[in-house]
Amino acid sequence: MLSRFIATDPQTFATEYWGRRPLLSPSAALPRDFGDLLSPDTVDELIAERGVRAPFIRLANEGDVLAKDCYLGPAGFGAEMGDQVDSAKVLAQFAAGATIVLQGLHRLWPPVIDFVRQAVDELGHPVQANAYITPPTSRGFDPHYDVHDVFVLQASGQKRWIVHEPVHVHPLPSQPWTQHRAAIANRVTDDPVIDTVLSEGDALYLPRGWIHSAQALETTSIHLTVGVSPLTAVDVARTVIDELGTSAAFRESLPMGADPTDRDEIIAAVSKVMAEMVETLRDDASTLSAGAASRLVRRHADRTRPVAIRPLASLLAGERADTTRVRWRHGLVATIDHSGGRVVLRLPDKVLTLPMSCADAVAALHHGRVADADSLPGLDHADGTVLIRRLLREAVVVPVN
Repeated sequence: MLSRFIATDPQTFATEYWGRRPLLSPSAALPRDFGDLLSPDTVDELIAERGVRAPFIRLANEGDVLAKDCYLGPAGFGAEMGDQVDSAKVLAQFAAGATIVLQGLHRLWPPVIDFVRQAVDELGHPVQANAYITPPTSRGFDPHYDVHDVFVLQASGQKRWIVHEPVHVHPLPSQPWTQHRAAIANRVTDDPVIDTVLSEGDALYLPRGWIHSAQALETTSIHLTVGVSPLTAVDVARTVIDELGTSAAFRESLPMGADPTDRDEIIAAVSKVMAEMVETLRDDASTLSAGAASRLVRRHADRTRPVAIRPLASLLAGERADTTRVRWRHGLVATIDHSGGRVVLRLPDKVLTLPMSCADAVAALHHGRVADADSLPGLDHADGTVLIRRLLREAVVVPVN
């Protein structure tokens, strides 16, 4: 996946560009296009025929986000939800210069769903995908930075991109560009780091914090922005702090009578707590690390999604569990423990307990084996059938055609 839109090898990208500096990848260096992910026909189909609703669509013009009633409305008898896209309104705004933003395409459009799933696998961080459709000579947004990394994939038309160095390096989600408007306005008066026109098949990587703006040229521009929300050291530190909350000592109230306006007194209290934290982190490092790691696994599971389940197909496969081949649901995060003579399967939204005799079979599926009732290790055909039926019903495995 990554090799589709970077003009270098993944290892070089990881060590020299990821989170550090932009990378322009022209299609001339790596011949390709992105028409399988997004095209003018795709955009028209999504707007006209797929029942898109807010917030999966928004419109912007020259830096201003338009009011929703400019492009939304009810869809008539049987679909009286007032937040559905009104294609005629969209046409009017687009013709007047508004940029269409189709948000969350990784939840709407099958090719992008699969593409983003692969991106999560390769990058190891949560990924999303938005599309920006800008009419000729128009600009959707003012110079700004994002609080996540982005890969810009030019799918159709051309767009001029101007990129400047950050005014706030590695911004966190709580540190949006609007906190630095004046600094950004001053920075864009400097010479840009990149001033280029992206044509079909070109790609651009921008780490979070890099200031950018873009304008369509003489034709409609369509590009896909693949956003990556990286795990940071601050995220890990916060998780460790949360884990300290399991200790009664750190949940205790501080002494009464402190003057919250006395800076020296507050510094003394902070220093005391920090010293206790350092001591605990040193003495209980193994336990805290294990707890924090479990929290980070759950965090990743909450921010990504496994492949979708086809309910009817899964139920039908369960009825044929004695002959159905299955595999682990791609992207489903789980931990497996053994407790009280049972296999404990911890999933993001529930906990399953299974007989210990299923331990080898569950482990094999978790590690990617495709199996049927006759090939699950440690189980005979009858017990393998029961396990497969249970895991299909619980959306842990999916049938393999």
